[in-house]
Amino acid sequence: MTEEEHVQQGAAAESAAAFPPPLDNLERLWTPHRLVYVGGQDKPKDASASQCPFCGLDDVDEQRARDRLVVARAQTCFAILNLYPYNPGHLMVVPYRHVSGYADLTGAETEELARTTQTALRVMTSVLSPQGFNLGMNQGEVAGAGIAAHLHQHVVPRWLGDANFLPIVGRTKALPELLADTRDRLAAAWPPA
Repeated sequence: MTEEEHVQQGAAAESAAAFPPPLDNLERLWTPHRLVYVGGQDKPKDASASQCPFCGLDDVDEQRARDRLVVARAQTCFAILNLYPYNPGHLMVVPYRHVSGYADLTGAETEELARTTQTALRVMTSVLSPQGFNLGMNQGEVAGAGIAAHLHQHVVPRWLGDANFLPIVGRTKALPELLADTRDRLAAAWPPA
């Protein structure tokens, strides 16, 4: 056995000791770079509306709304691009009111959230031509809500083959367009309120 083979064998044994085979026979993909996001970077320090990135967007001027990536505004909710998109065009439909639970929405908020989501699906279909969508709300931090104190519904366009190992292995998410450009294209196609 060469010295190099001996070193490699020792490293493999050391790795096996540090990472024993799982009991459930499932492989694991470790993504420690995501710990920064999970740990709360860029999240409000408290649950108050004063720290919330979604609050206060109902009365900003059009340039400030554009800068914050707001796509469209309605009476009780708005659509905004996600700063940490899973896919190009990933937006969120958000009530203006600082409320954390879906069950706590008023009837008018629930109805407009649904209508705005439908409009988002139609606009994205015409502008981005996705082959499908993921829609979802994460209720509470334990369920994966990044901003748990302010309800938001994700609308994620999907294409065949859009999920790959690039974010995991290369620590890179390929987005073919700047967020501001995506925002402008979606806003231009959004029907007037």
